[in-house]
Amino acid sequence: MSQQTAPTDTGWQFEAAYLPPKVRDKSQTIHLNEDKTIDYYGMAATQTITVPHLGGIKVGYAFAKDQYDPSKPTCVLINSMCMTVSLYHEQFKNEALNDAMNLLAIEPLGHGSTSSPSEHFTYWDSAHMALQVMDHFGIQKSFALGTSQGGWIVTRMALLAPDRILGLMPLGTSMDYESEESRSKGCWDPAANLTVFYEKWTSPSATPDFVVDDVWCGLVGGIGFGAAATAERSAFWTQTLKDVYKGDEGRKKVRMALNCLLERDGLLLRVGDIKCPVHWLQGTEDVPFGTIVPPEHVRRFTSSVDAKLVMIEGGAHYLNATNPKEVNEALLEMVKKYSATA
Repeated sequence: MSQQTAPTDTGWQFEAAYLPPKVRDKSQTIHLNEDKTIDYYGMAATQTITVPHLGGIKVGYAFAKDQYDPSKPTCVLINSMCMTVSLYHEQFKNEALNDAMNLLAIEPLGHGSTSSPSEHFTYWDSAHMALQVMDHFGIQKSFALGTSQGGWIVTRMALLAPDRILGLMPLGTSMDYESEESRSKGCWDPAANLTVFYEKWTSPSATPDFVVDDVWCGLVGGIGFGAAATAERSAFWTQTLKDVYKGDEGRKKVRMALNCLLERDGLLLRVGDIKCPVHWLQGTEDVPFGTIVPPEHVRRFTSSVDAKLVMIEGGAHYLNATNPKEVNEALLEMVKKYSATA
């Protein structure tokens, strides 16, 4: 897989703009064509909308190709821990995916350009928020793909709005909380290693000079990209994280993003209610969640019309970035198969 480097004046670019709150004429493709050109890859979302949840969340988002075609199915993409919409670069540039569907990447609470008047939030709030982003653009139904934490966020979307989610594609994830049982089956123990960061980021006073440190950036990239964590890619994402998580707001964002991870609730008793197709992909080199619990967890989707797990040889935790070919092909297959039944 070719590696991307930091954008330059001649790099991949797109035009920043906005979409209307709702698309009423479903025969018309909406193009984003404002005159200000900005680099996309390696940044947080450059476009935001406001949705009502939690008193008004400003949500960072991006459409592939800067356009939304209401005649096509849509897939919502939710990124992993401390990543941004740019995690889906390999999906955004794939012509087969773009020909078949709209790709809408949404940055969850605590990530990228998304911000909230409430300092406290959970993954359920991010799921509510993502559904309201769909409302904003007049998207009644969608497929949903989520990487790592994105996997349990999109699963929450399907639980909250079962008639709106046409299919789920969890990548490199788990449906449990960080339980002792999961750890006994090869999953990681984030509390033992990451609580120190949460404590360090807790402050009774404002921290205008805060910038997330290199150690955290290295952990995020190393755990996520695995063997694909080249020096170029690591430097690239380190700069992105430092741009996002700076100042007092940045400290609060990264602190609560970590809190969500450490204290989340499990979904094992809930996922049996999900009826839509579930096509789960897991890398054989996934460090946090391994290869033992995914087969057990996918069998919990007992009401799904089609629940299956595919192991991707050599795939790391951020599977859509380390193994885009396999992920893109699987997503295309699911959307083509099930969009006709929507």
